[in-house]
Amino acid sequence: MSIQTTIAAAAGSLPPSLARIARTVADAPSLVVDSTITEMAARCETSVASVVRFCRAVGVEGYAALRMALATELGRESAQFTASPGFGSEISAADTLREAAAKVAALEVLAIEETIGGIDDATLAAIVEAIDAADRILLFGVGASGLAAEDLGHKLLRIGRSAIVLSDAHEASAAAALGATRTVAIGFSHSGATRETRHFLRTARSAASTTIGITGQATSPLAEDSDHVLVTHAREPRLRAGAMVSRIAQLAVVDVMFVGVAQRRYAQTVHALQRTSDAARALG
Repeated sequence: MSIQTTIAAAAGSLPPSLARIARTVADAPSLVVDSTITEMAARCETSVASVVRFCRAVGVEGYAALRMALATELGRESAQFTASPGFGSEISAADTLREAAAKVAALEVLAIEETIGGIDDATLAAIVEAIDAADRILLFGVGASGLAAEDLGHKLLRIGRSAIVLSDAHEASAAAALGATRTVAIGFSHSGATRETRHFLRTARSAASTTIGITGQATSPLAEDSDHVLVTHAREPRLRAGAMVSRIAQLAVVDVMFVGVAQRRYAQTVHALQRTSDAARALG
């Protein structure tokens, strides 16, 4: 995971003074490259010691290492997204619609690349095997994460898998409580702290189901409740009404899981997709 994505992911769990630094760096990462540690501390209205603690909290040894990591990363991304004006900076009121759209598109492309690139092959294989062998697949998420659950449920139903998308927390808990060894429960939560989704997975695990967590935090509480975890990577812009980039990262994971399951019974999958497509077209 890139240093900017690491900072964005950590921001919500840091203490206030360090979270303030994280937000400043996330909004304008080039400030770190152009500022001394003293200047950065003053800009964030905190101490030099806090900046040092922040560096260690996001996995780098100190401010010099943070500057080097960000300079390298910004240079690489600038070359990659030359057609995206202002990439790496927040959407502002002064942006044209084209500039704002380019910034969003670049962040979404980056989220897909980082998420897919960071997937552990062995974990993905274990998840695909569990879904393929399941008699019942339960899917649950709250808000935008619920949309990712719905998407996977729709795809699995199209190829004849017994997938149930649960939209109510009480309904999800009840279904999870009736789990079994051939039941797979998949919970989606970018923060990894959504109470309802955690309860769903804990209940499913206590009923001997296989639990799978899709989250943006590898060390989140949701990950602790999961037998297998796939981590999404996303840098959300501040100007948003809900999940944007993280939603795209979750959908990328959904597609990868679906393709993995579909490949295991290739001929059967192609036949099922053709039949369901024909049935849908018959409605006009």
